[in-house]
Amino acid sequence: MKIAIDISPLSENRLLSHRVRGTGFYIENLKKFLLKYYPQNEYIFFTKKQKLISEIDLIHYPYFEPFFLTLPFIKHHRIIVTVHDLTPLVFPQNFPAGIKGTIKWQIQKLILNKADAIITDSECSKRDVIRIAGVDEKKVHVVYLAAGKEFQKIDNSSILRSIEEKYQLPEKFILYVGDVTWNKNLPRLIEAIKRINIPLVMVGKALLEKNFDIHNPWNQDLVKVQKLANDDKRIIRLGFIPTEDLVSIYSLATVFAMPSLYEGFGLPILEAMSCGCPVVASKGGSLAEVVGEAGRYIDPYDIDSIAKGISEVFNSPSLQKELSQKGIIQSKKFTWKKTADETMSVYKSVA
Repeated sequence: MKIAIDISPLSENRLLSHRVRGTGFYIENLKKFLLKYYPQNEYIFFTKKQKLISEIDLIHYPYFEPFFLTLPFIKHHRIIVTVHDLTPLVFPQNFPAGIKGTIKWQIQKLILNKADAIITDSECSKRDVIRIAGVDEKKVHVVYLAAGKEFQKIDNSSILRSIEEKYQLPEKFILYVGDVTWNKNLPRLIEAIKRINIPLVMVGKALLEKNFDIHNPWNQDLVKVQKLANDDKRIIRLGFIPTEDLVSIYSLATVFAMPSLYEGFGLPILEAMSCGCPVVASKGGSLAEVVGEAGRYIDPYDIDSIAKGISEVFNSPSLQKELSQKGIIQSKKFTWKKTADETMSVYKSVA
């Protein structure tokens, strides 16, 4: 097969939006593992500024933003679209589209319905695509993501000690990795941390952003988080961290917390489990699909529940060990070989 894959987000920062790690990580690994496991195909990796040859079996658009025109107006080939999630449309009151965004969504929805197949990261996202975009259920295929192979528990004390010193990390701490959008529920997480008086280390590019529109409704939680974290030594914001260092930070953390109100997949939680870090999570969106029986669940709308769940794991070495072992076993169910295999099955069904 001749397969064209749009890799525009890797070269155009504008298209990444808040998905600095997620979308880029997905596209990079999709390239890598399709080439590794299915080298017999011809792959054309292109950006929107390039003109495609006509002899192509299918085109894969591995990203989708409802309020931006990410899909072509005219369909010249069979197309497959990956929709990671439709969170802004699940909670429109918290992610206002505006007039332009609403018009663009209507256009995107029409084009999406003309796609030959849609890939989603979870059963949760599949249900959203069917319900909100009105797509035929038979067209939508769930293909789970996986953590990178580099995400493994590190026991080397000299490596861990150097990372502790580099980032001035406390001996024991709660870890959060991700964005600062409304669905991440970070203001409640910080309030819970303050109640139980435990250090919270936060990783994510947006956490240290200074040049952003404080009046934009999409940025209101970022404003709240920065205000709550200022002058509080228990809240340590590291911003963006290179993957090599992040693996060590996962390995050092006492507990990984992800109290999201909603997720389309939840890649950081899978990375944490792969590194043996005990997980405390909500059942928001897809997280229960990823965590299974390997984590402690909390009510994301209840600060007391978040505080209690984190505190119970943080203060129990035996529970930490149990969840760490279960998490490593659970994480092995998600592999890039499986992701590549299932993606190729969708390609074949379309071509």
